[in-house]
Amino acid sequence: MQKIKVLIFVITLLLFNSCAELNQVAQTVASQNLPLSNAEIVNGLKEALLVGTDSSLTHLSKVDGYLKDLTIKILLPPEAKTITENLSKLPGGSKLVNDVIVRINRAAEDAAKGAKPIFVNSVREMTFTDALQILSGPDNAATHYFEQKTSLQLGELYRPKIRESLNKGLVAGISTQQSWNELTKTWNQIAASPIGGLTGMKVVEVKLEDYILQQALKGMFLKIAEREKDIRTNANARVTTLLKRVFGSERPK
Repeated sequence: MQKIKVLIFVITLLLFNSCAELNQVAQTVASQNLPLSNAEIVNGLKEALLVGTDSSLTHLSKVDGYLKDLTIKILLPPEAKTITENLSKLPGGSKLVNDVIVRINRAAEDAAKGAKPIFVNSVREMTFTDALQILSGPDNAATHYFEQKTSLQLGELYRPKIRESLNKGLVAGISTQQSWNELTKTWNQIAASPIGGLTGMKVVEVKLEDYILQQALKGMFLKIAEREKDIRTNANARVTTLLKRVFGSERPK
């Protein structure tokens, strides 16, 4: 009799557990057809932003992250053509020009290592309205959100690295920044003269540090935009369940 009671208890327990598991599965399946909740939208977007920025920053902060990526490699501005052409004519000049470009890109790669906390903070500040606008927006809506929220802080992060790079001595202690200043000063004196006016020469007002900073941030946001588009359009890029649910659902109108 005792054995029969034990057997009945075990069978009942198994049935109870099976029902609980079936109920859980049923709830999971049913939830796939439910509309996205506000919390899911916000959390899904935050996840997407963190996944996208993390992979982008990992790429950028590696050695050659900027330098060997031809879509974002930072070059001297077109107005520096006179410098590069003249230096290239000297023995070892081509190497000097290349060293400047390498140094600038290394500075950007170094700065990218410290960018993650800036993006994380901007994600934490995201509201439901922000998330809804991003979800229903174009393929670069999240990137545009980041540009608005982080550009100032990223500029403060990148600028000292770029400035240090530009101020390092090249030949006879003369830095890239000093060479640029001398070049533009001489050029602008001629351009502002009557002869310059007759020949159509234009004054160069490009600030080298600002130009390189702009190019560095432009490259960063380009990479983030590429990752964002991938998450939106490529199901295989949605590496978490929540990303699959949010971006696999119909976007709100």
